[in-house]
Amino acid sequence: MAGIVYLSQKEITLMTQQLTEQSSAHDNLEDRSISDLLTLINAEDQTVPHAVSKVLPQIESLISDVVRKLRQGGRLFYIGAGTSGRLGILDASECPPTFGVEHDKVIGLIAGGDRAIRKAVENAEDDVQQGWRDLQNFNINDQDIVVGIAASGRTPYVIGALAECQKHNVTTGSISCNSDSLLSAAANHPIEVLVGPEFITGSTRMKSGTAQKLVLNMITTATMIQLGHVKGNKMIDMQLSNEKLVLRGVAMIQEQLNISKDEATNLLMKHHSVRNAISAYQKKHES
Repeated sequence: MAGIVYLSQKEITLMTQQLTEQSSAHDNLEDRSISDLLTLINAEDQTVPHAVSKVLPQIESLISDVVRKLRQGGRLFYIGAGTSGRLGILDASECPPTFGVEHDKVIGLIAGGDRAIRKAVENAEDDVQQGWRDLQNFNINDQDIVVGIAASGRTPYVIGALAECQKHNVTTGSISCNSDSLLSAAANHPIEVLVGPEFITGSTRMKSGTAQKLVLNMITTATMIQLGHVKGNKMIDMQLSNEKLVLRGVAMIQEQLNISKDEATNLLMKHHSVRNAISAYQKKHES
């Protein structure tokens, strides 16, 4: 029947050996109360940060290369399928408003293209060549760094992209939730967050997705701090795209310069940037 992929017994055995495919520790979920379900899900979720903590050295190694590449004018690419792809796009899309960087500095790609962000594109993740083609649309080169995201560590779209990156001397990282995966083998900086079986068997949008989100938060946040987009603990380069962020910017300027709200507001409206407003004020009062 068209559209159905039949797995061999060997492939089925391999999948069931993977942590992300192992049977949940909880059963008869349909018989549980809402309260029980929430308690059990929450208990499982609490194990995720501990799993992430075990791979901090690997995350640090990847971030060091990300910082180096971006300082040299390169770009950070995330590439994934399904939940993993959407998480990469989410993290990438939040960098410009949060840190004031260009929209092409951190780029997220998903199997099936932009329409796959909202709706699954059938079989898109199974194309081993499409990931590299998608990267080529951005003129990928050895100044850039590519991070493949796949909970299973066996998504062809992502593995194929990283394998081609290796051939073209493009530095790679990976985030997966199984050990010794094919994806890890294709990465210079493999990160394997072993969160164990999911609450619903195989539903990697849960603990695996949470683990991936935590790691992605670390990558871009630590990178942007290293690149100077945070002063103290404030996002001084954030885009002033709505009233909430304008008010936050005014408060930052007030706190940094110890001036009135009105004066801080006038500075921000004049210079359109927290960083520039603070710098202009300090230069004026130093002279």
